[in-house]
Amino acid sequence: MVSALVTLCSFAALAAADWTGNINYGSPSLSHNLGLSMKKVMKRHGHSDWSGSYGDSKDASYSSGDAPTADFMEASMLNFTHGVASGDPYPDSVILWTRASPNFDNNKSNATVRGTVPLYNHELLEYVYTSTSPVCVSYAVSTDRNMSNVVSSGRAYTSSDIDYTVKVEAKGLKPWTQYYYQFSICGSDNKSPLGRTKTTPWRHQDVDEVSVAVYSCSNFPYGFFNAYGNVARKDSVDYVIHLGDYIYEYSTSSDSRPVEPQREIFTLYDYRRRIATYRTDQDLALSHQQFAWITTWDDHEIANNGYRDGFSGLNNTEDSFEEDGMGVSVDQRKMNAVRAYFEWMPIRQVDMDNNLSSALQPAMLGKWHRTDKIFCRIWRSFQFGSLFDLIMLDTRNYDRSITTLGWNTHYITELLNHASRTLMGSLQENWFYNQLVKSFRRGATWRLIGSQIVFSRVNITTWFGSEEDPYNADAWDGYMANKNRTLKTMWVKAAPRFKYRKCANDAKRYDHGIDNNIMLAGDSHLNWVSDLVWLDHSNYSSQTGSGAVGVEFAGAAVSSSSPFGADSTIAECNNQSRLLLRDNEELQWQEGYYRGYYQLHISPQEVNAEYFGVPSLLTRNGYEVSLANFTVEKGANRLSRPVAGGSVENGALQNDGNVLMSNITHDTETGEWFVHDFSRVTIDFTS
Repeated sequence: MVSALVTLCSFAALAAADWTGNINYGSPSLSHNLGLSMKKVMKRHGHSDWSGSYGDSKDASYSSGDAPTADFMEASMLNFTHGVASGDPYPDSVILWTRASPNFDNNKSNATVRGTVPLYNHELLEYVYTSTSPVCVSYAVSTDRNMSNVVSSGRAYTSSDIDYTVKVEAKGLKPWTQYYYQFSICGSDNKSPLGRTKTTPWRHQDVDEVSVAVYSCSNFPYGFFNAYGNVARKDSVDYVIHLGDYIYEYSTSSDSRPVEPQREIFTLYDYRRRIATYRTDQDLALSHQQFAWITTWDDHEIANNGYRDGFSGLNNTEDSFEEDGMGVSVDQRKMNAVRAYFEWMPIRQVDMDNNLSSALQPAMLGKWHRTDKIFCRIWRSFQFGSLFDLIMLDTRNYDRSITTLGWNTHYITELLNHASRTLMGSLQENWFYNQLVKSFRRGATWRLIGSQIVFSRVNITTWFGSEEDPYNADAWDGYMANKNRTLKTMWVKAAPRFKYRKCANDAKRYDHGIDNNIMLAGDSHLNWVSDLVWLDHSNYSSQTGSGAVGVEFAGAAVSSSSPFGADSTIAECNNQSRLLLRDNEELQWQEGYYRGYYQLHISPQEVNAEYFGVPSLLTRNGYEVSLANFTVEKGANRLSRPVAGGSVENGALQNDGNVLMSNITHDTETGEWFVHDFSRVTIDFTS
């Protein structure tokens, strides 16, 4: 029998590796013991020199200068099963991710731990089989794709405890610089695919332009993730922003795109397996390999229509626990989902309170980011030189007041204007408003706000609403007081930046003079472009944009089906778009047929938004349609007129704008152009 383990003579080469170099052994929460007991992990793998428990305290100390005495897995047994990824870029560091595993399946942690054992107990075989053989992985970061000029490197261990995932922070990097990186099994030539990443500019650095792709809502069984691959094939952006619904928890599956597990997910294994299934999509893997991602979660990373006390299908009631949750409670399900997300996503270690709020631990922050005692969060901010700040919110899982659950819509409508209702909780709200003020005061030209859900008012009476319940109360419209507090923060009081007297007079009712605000949203599976307007406090003109305080760009789904109907024709979808524009004067463009994404090109003078539609998800392809282009000029706080240059490819454009419906399609793989005749975008589950 051939040994599956490396010999002791290899241990010297592994001695420099560090258990704590792998961030995934830590807890997603530094203030709660949601991580693994490193004392037990290291003891099982042959270590005895340990004090403290990784994630228990900022001040925990440990020693890991010796290699484990347990036998390592042989390099020939291991594969980099899901490629590589990078994310949460800073001017001097970036997070790198991979998975080095002896098998493609995930660690089978498929039972709810009961009794007085730790939350993520990995010592009892009745809960999960844990291998005693660790894996040593090294990484290197270089300025060239030949990896000949390595500027950062290191080693880290992984094991079945964390599903064989590896997440490290590559440090000592230069701002606004492109790098290449690669993992390898220690002491071998077993290497991962070559990844590419990019650091952000230093906070005061002047940058001519930064480009980002913005995605949301990728549902595996509904079709191939072609939108991810199109940007990678064009190589048209610097970074990727994902606004949530990276996975879906549903049992829905299709013959051509089956998901695992083939049921609704609840346990830690379930969430690990579901994310792993999504990461088999070649275009998602390509995008992760080529760009640094900045992500936040929406509801489906855990469960539909989440709020602080539950979800639409699982709440803190006995019946819900027994009938809907497979014996898994709301809190346990949240922690399972968060743990899997933390293991599988290239996101920094965060500090959460009891409502799953988060702030990065100070020790993880580079010298570029230490501005005060409040540090970044899963609701967190990134500075892109003096050009813009990106503020990523969590409007789903942190202290959110009750939302629509499928049976309480009218009740929520009755609560829309209650001052106590909040999307974010008071702590996050105050942090958000402070970020807006600080960004403005530091001189950042633009403020991009990543909000999972649509911010602008949308009267949906002609869609799925009614005269009694005219708004989507699961979006910002269900939290009017929270929306008004946000607009009040942006509103101008003294308006020192306004050049013209009329603008200054109009601005007197505003509070801070925070201009150049752009909201980013996903969630709805539809395209929306609006002027940001405080309708109760401003005389707004839809034709000129006068009275607006910013702009909102909201995007359609990567693959989730159109809520206008998966079988709806282009003409039917466009008719619904026209009705929505009729009832919402600040809504300038709406489109609901295509799946897709949008790109933002941000410069000191203007922001340009390009919307792209993917005409077919039935196969993996590089097809896309250029749907519309929009411009926001610095200081204008509204869309440039004529909006979209007066013409769009599809949907409906306010003020009788031209809709071409030419179906001219670009193949991002071959560079060819053609007129598509696809009759359906997503996979048909009835066929």
